[in-house]
Amino acid sequence: MGLLGWIIFGFFAGLIARAVLPGDQRMGCIGTTVLGVAGAFVGGFLTSIWRGTNWRDPEPTGFLGAILGAVVLLLVSQAAFGGRSR
Repeated sequence: MGLLGWIIFGFFAGLIARAVLPGDQRMGCIGTTVLGVAGAFVGGFLTSIWRGTNWRDPEPTGFLGAILGAVVLLLVSQAAFGGRSR
């Protein structure tokens, strides 16, 4: 997948992850895209641990794994920075 494909993929995965979780996530289009792309790698990491494969070389996973990884990242960020205002 090329760079433009990753950007589009990340945007939609991040957008769905933000829609799934309640609350106000204050991030724009770029933050949503980064969330989705990072979620793909977190989802790949979680999948490699679950399947028992080499977790030291995580590879990105599919769309559902990217959404799951992005949701995990949002939950971690809400737990770490939830009470703070910008």
